[in-house]
Amino acid sequence: MSLESGGPTVAETGAEEDDSLELDQIEATQRAEQPDEDGPRWSRALHDITGGSTIITVLAVVASLIVGAILIALTNPQVQAALGYFFARPSATFAAIGQVVGGAYSSLFQGGVYDFSQVSFVDGIQPLFTSLGFATPLIAAGLGIGIGFRAGVFNIGAQGQILVAGALAGWIGYTLPLPPGLHLIVAILGALLGGAVYAGIAGVLKASTGAHEVIVTIMLNYVAYYGLSFLLSNVLKAPGSNNPISPAEASSAVLPSLFGSPRALNLGLVIVIVLTVIAWWFMTRSSLGFRFRAVGENPKAALTAGISVKRTVIYTMLVSGAFVGFAGAYQVLAQTTTGFTNALDAGIGFNAITVALLGRNKPWGIFWAGILFGIFQAGGYTMQATQGIDVDIVQVLQSIIVLFIAAPPLVRALFRLPAPNSLRRARRVRHTTAPEEAIAR
Repeated sequence: MSLESGGPTVAETGAEEDDSLELDQIEATQRAEQPDEDGPRWSRALHDITGGSTIITVLAVVASLIVGAILIALTNPQVQAALGYFFARPSATFAAIGQVVGGAYSSLFQGGVYDFSQVSFVDGIQPLFTSLGFATPLIAAGLGIGIGFRAGVFNIGAQGQILVAGALAGWIGYTLPLPPGLHLIVAILGALLGGAVYAGIAGVLKASTGAHEVIVTIMLNYVAYYGLSFLLSNVLKAPGSNNPISPAEASSAVLPSLFGSPRALNLGLVIVIVLTVIAWWFMTRSSLGFRFRAVGENPKAALTAGISVKRTVIYTMLVSGAFVGFAGAYQVLAQTTTGFTNALDAGIGFNAITVALLGRNKPWGIFWAGILFGIFQAGGYTMQATQGIDVDIVQVLQSIIVLFIAAPPLVRALFRLPAPNSLRRARRVRHTTAPEEAIAR
């Protein structure tokens, strides 16, 4: 700037124009290079898919099947015998492994999804009906546990809630003389109420005294189990029976079959689909579900926003117990011709925790996870009967799935997947450093 003239000199004006042109060139270069740096859209979409949680869940199942295949092969006598002369005839060893693993998983599919040996489609699809029957209580209990997990409340008392709900549904089923239809509705509502109240005990204790819900719910499992054992030996015991078992439920309180009496599928599947829709709407669309999620994400922030955390904990346990309660009702009212015992939960209470974790605590994820576990359960019995493989291998598969679900970095390392949001971070780094590098050049 010239002090005498009060305006810029020719040299200064030229320098300013050069700087402006240089900055414009840098911005144009960045806009031109940005599509190349980001890559095509399909590449970004593929990266987002492989970095998401859905692919981790799918690959966790795949990895568990691979580990299960290794265990099946190593424990098979034919494979062990072929390993003795592996270096002389390696092809015989691989053939034995393929035969035993292929036979095992083929039996698992035929016993849980579709039996190709049957002539008619109706008979062939019967294994899937059986799997859906096994899956129905798992889905119901998994929905209840998943809702609790989303709210930051760990309901580990599904076993006790199933026992209480099932016992109440069974007692209504053989005691109250009600007309068909109404009898079933009252029995199911009684089970929902029993599960909600029994779970609500843990919620009230946590909200009022700060007692940890994990310890309380586990202890309540023992109370329900031994309490029901006492009642079945005295008050609820069937007349003339030497065993601790209740009287049989009336036919008016039994869940009707969907495809006739020979089929394993009943109205419970329709009800659990409705429950899944309700759980989805409740957690994503209702104000109470929003409070559940807010407390689960950050209780302190929720409290600052005016949400009563203690009251939300109680509501969470009540809702969670109600969903779990239907699993108890199903166990007792699903076309049974005998009474119930203290083993009516059949391990569903703890398997439902696995289903909720596999479904990422989301209603529809839990629904499909429950069906997968139902297929495992139904197919496991067929695998044991036809291939001589212990049905406990199914429990191993389920446990390994949970192991991989709990360790996403392990799955990403095994299948060489990118870390989540790594592409976005790389873009931000490149876009931040690009102007500095351009100016330096």
